[in-house]
Amino acid sequence: MFMRYRRSVGDQAYEPASELFRVLSAPLRLSIIDRLTRGPAPVHELVSATGQSQPLISQHLRVLRSAKLIRVDTQGRERIYSLADEHVAHIVSDAIRHTREPYTDTGNSETDS
Repeated sequence: MFMRYRRSVGDQAYEPASELFRVLSAPLRLSIIDRLTRGPAPVHELVSATGQSQPLISQHLRVLRSAKLIRVDTQGRERIYSLADEHVAHIVSDAIRHTREPYTDTGNSETDS
C-alpha cells in the first residue's frame, strides 16, 4: 500500500526557494548567471561566452527574466542583461565552488546512523 504524501503548511514556505532551484537547474542558465556576475552583457557577449546559439540564449534569458533573476536595459538598439540583485550571484558562485571542492568522507560509518 502506498502512503500518500501530505504537504504540510510549512512546505508552502519552501516553494519559492524550490522554484528558484528549478530555474537554476539548467546548466546553461547557471553559465549565464555566472557570466553576469562579472557585469552586464548584451546577448552577443553571452552567445560568445557560452558557445551556444542566440535563439537558445534568448530562450534561457526569458526564463531567467520571468523568474526575476535578471533585468534588461535598452541602450540604443542593444539589450543589456544584468543580475537583478547579488543574492543569486552568491547562490550560483557558492554552488559552483562547492561542486569543485574535493569530497572527503570524514564520517565514521559505525556512528553515522
